Amino acid sequence: MKTIVRVAALGLLAAPLWLASCKKEGDDYKLEGAVPQASFTSQANTTEFPTVVTFTSTSTDGFVYSWDFGDNSRGTGSPVSHTYPQPGSYQVQLYTSGRGGTGISAKQTITIPDACNNAAFSKLVDCSGSGTRVWSLSSDPGAIVRESATGTVLSSSTVLNACQLDDQFAFSKNFSLGYVSGGQTFKNGTCGTSVDNGGSFVFRPNASGNPQIVLKGKGNFIGITDSVANKTYDILEATDTKLRLRGTNPDGTRTVLTLAPYDATAPYKQLLTGGSSRTWKLDNAADAPITVGTEANPLAYFAGAAAGTLPACQTDDEYTFSTANVFTYDAKAETFSAAAGYVCSAPLSGTSPYVFGPASGAGLAQFTLTRPGAFIAATDASPTERVYRILSIDNQKMTLRAGSGQNGGTVFTIKMVVK
Repeated sequence: MKTIVRVAALGLLAAPLWLASCKKEGDDYKLEGAVPQASFTSQANTTEFPTVVTFTSTSTDGFVYSWDFGDNSRGTGSPVSHTYPQPGSYQVQLYTSGRGGTGISAKQTITIPDACNNAAFSKLVDCSGSGTRVWSLSSDPGAIVRESATGTVLSSSTVLNACQLDDQFAFSKNFSLGYVSGGQTFKNGTCGTSVDNGGSFVFRPNASGNPQIVLKGKGNFIGITDSVANKTYDILEATDTKLRLRGTNPDGTRTVLTLAPYDATAPYKQLLTGGSSRTWKLDNAADAPITVGTEANPLAYFAGAAAGTLPACQTDDEYTFSTANVFTYDAKAETFSAAAGYVCSAPLSGTSPYVFGPASGAGLAQFTLTRPGAFIAATDASPTERVYRILSIDNQKMTLRAGSGQNGGTVFTIKMVVK
């Protein structure tokens, strides 16, 4: 019992000494020194967009740096780089901490230029419109040209595959790039699995040469697939209706691509014309090659004839469509005429310009024959409108619907086959 009391007493005597020791140790770690004076310099990369600015602290008596970049974003360290995707003026401020506390710099105004002031970039992304422009490979011959490093043409495309023509490349003024294949991606000479992807790009005004696009990362491409990382394309031409790009391939050759604003109907015109000129005939081997009715009931007035029973003067007719928007009708010896009482009569061969575009109503696309009296398959099919909607089409067969079908109007459904 005496021992316990003695130990307790010693503990009470030691307590003030321990507290004094703690206080003295805390004083040794008290932050003392001059209050940091925060200041910094900035350097913008003016060779490309989006603009990257590097900030470097010139502060004194500080060793921790925190940045307010003026666009609702923060950063730490020094030097530090920050990307500004949008033009404008930004108020940047630096907070510097040291042993004497925290110093706050004066705000500096950082002015970011507008890439839309560059004509090529403005057309690329449609600065004057939505700020995003969707491009696709041109359906014209020469959309893809391969050339040597010195510019000698090694090959030039004639007809592109439909799975290339429906590819969409969307460039936005926020420097994003989206690729949508439309179903399949053309790779290694054939249509294959879609490789839809997205990413970003850098635009270089390149005052000493052609402006350039740099696709960030590996696997992004324009027009044709490529494994090159950060693929760079020279912009040879950029207007509201045409974009020509030139990229260098891994083997040193170059590829020149011609693109046009995306048109969802382009693949169907490609199939209609075969890329230059294609001739079609009535598909007399099919049941009901021509039916007549309304949009709601296409068989309402005539459910069609059996295969092989159409008149010879109707089945030998040829209908040719060219990429130059010219339609040619060759009746051969006679035309099967509704006006004459549905009999073979004098040939009505001739040509007509046609207008091709999106379908108004059901259909993949449509064309309108502009010459009065022009027709396809039946002389009484859509005689005033001369509108033909493409319901289905491939490299061998096509189904048309003549007439708009509006207000319960009469429509003719026509099955055709490539000659």
